[in-house]
Amino acid sequence: MYLRYGAAAAVLASAAIHGWLWLDGMRSVHVIGPAFLVNVVSGAGIAILLVRWRHWMSGALAAGFGLTTLGAFTLASTVGLFGTHERWAGFYVFGAATVECLAIVLGAALVLEDPEPTARPARVSGAHARPRASSNLSDSA
Repeated sequence: MYLRYGAAAAVLASAAIHGWLWLDGMRSVHVIGPAFLVNVVSGAGIAILLVRWRHWMSGALAAGFGLTTLGAFTLASTVGLFGTHERWAGFYVFGAATVECLAIVLGAALVLEDPEPTARPARVSGAHARPRASSNLSDSA
């Protein structure tokens, strides 16, 4: 459960940083501005999914969110992205990179996590072990 909350907080923090930067002037940049807004909305949606949907796919979405966001900034800081050239400087850059790396790691951990740890069958030993009762309603008719 803590993995889900941690991944949700990391994705939400990245979305908040991008929302702040969008309000601070990135909205006027040709393609990057709308991409920041998409980042904010999708980050909020993924954070909600992480908390509410107990499925490995929400972890994959968190890891993918972190990978694409960090990858886009890496492209923008090296070769440029849609005519924008950024540099690795400032609190927002390193803060976003940190929480995006955290989203990648925690999201991947959620994908690898056992989805239902309590659903394992109980161990029975001995020759006289009774079979477990079925929880399927169609078997009781």
